[in-house]
Amino acid sequence: MGERSQAPCGGFTAACLSVRFPMICPASQKMHYYRYSNAEVSCWYKYLLFSYNIVFWLAGVVFLGVGLWAWSEKGVLSDLTKVTRLHGIDPVVLVLMVGVVMFTLGFAGCVGALRENICLLKFFCGAIVLIFFLELAGAVLAFLFQDWVRDRFREFFESNIRSYRDDIDLQNLIDSLQKANHCCGAYGPEDWDLNVYFNCSGASYSREKCGVPFSCCVPDPAQKVVNTQCGYDVRIQLKSKWDEFIFTKGCIPALEGWLPRNIYIVAGVFLAISLLQIFGIFLARTLISDIEAVKAGHHF
Repeated sequence: MGERSQAPCGGFTAACLSVRFPMICPASQKMHYYRYSNAEVSCWYKYLLFSYNIVFWLAGVVFLGVGLWAWSEKGVLSDLTKVTRLHGIDPVVLVLMVGVVMFTLGFAGCVGALRENICLLKFFCGAIVLIFFLELAGAVLAFLFQDWVRDRFREFFESNIRSYRDDIDLQNLIDSLQKANHCCGAYGPEDWDLNVYFNCSGASYSREKCGVPFSCCVPDPAQKVVNTQCGYDVRIQLKSKWDEFIFTKGCIPALEGWLPRNIYIVAGVFLAISLLQIFGIFLARTLISDIEAVKAGHHF
């Protein structure tokens, strides 16, 4: 009879021994047992994150377009020094800043998700986390230091009163604030003395002298056309008669009274924004983990 061939590993196959006695067989024969062969990037998270970011990217494009169009209408694009010469704040600058942030984050999130680029995804995730904590810290500090916030807002409002006629967008912003809250000035109509056109001093020759903007006027239901001259010479009259023609409450006290009445709306908006940010962070971190798992599996 022919000599019986001896099976490797004493009658057992190497694959069998690798299961029963993993320390006996060579590492090359058992390496595949530790490989993440089923690891893959979730298409659900990938395209959900892409959809999440495309909205912000498109919103950023809209903000940038509106901001640049507003600047072109005011001639700022041809002379950028106009922005620095304005003593108040140009609302268009805020629109452009928001647009740049949304465009950048949306672009990083979209490209990072489609290309499975970990660097872009980590940048997007880190930026959202930073913004979230800045918002949270700002809300807490505003609650703890209300007097300081009130003083800063008063200085901000007064500086913009001085520049009321210097920028049309700033003018529209103040008018909208005063009409919506039925207020006038920071703490009262006297604050309009800060503006050279409405100042009551003898050195002023403006037709608006001792007046207030039309947005301070008490609206007349019978008038269908806005009377933009309703605030002329109002402050020449006795102070006791002002409330017959204009709002006498300042905008800062008006806003302080508005906040408690609408605290649930404010809290709901803040909560909705926070949940959107947390959802974006979750999607980015999940996608990053999937990509890292797939790359780790390819190294075995």
